Amino acid sequence: MSVNLDLTTVWAFIIAFGIFAYVVMDGFDLGIGILFPVFKGEERDQAMNAIAPVWDGNETWLVLGGGGLFAAFPLAYAIILPATYPLIIAMLL
Repeated sequence: MSVNLDLTTVWAFIIAFGIFAYVVMDGFDLGIGILFPVFKGEERDQAMNAIAPVWDGNETWLVLGGGGLFAAFPLAYAIILPATYPLIIAMLL
């Protein structure tokens, strides 16, 4: 049995894996963020201490997905990224 994968397909799998890994692993961080207003005092400290070791590591998967998209599919990157600007600005406000 022979598997024929071209470079485009390989990069698509790498990018999909990066985004999937981010969604799966960052769910814990986002869940803590959603529950943060409910927590008080000591519970907040415990929640932040629980996610502190993996906080930045989870975001690395998103960087892998975006960097891979830029490297392998620059036209798609040029179309997709500006389309997300309003959402990113809304999240920052």
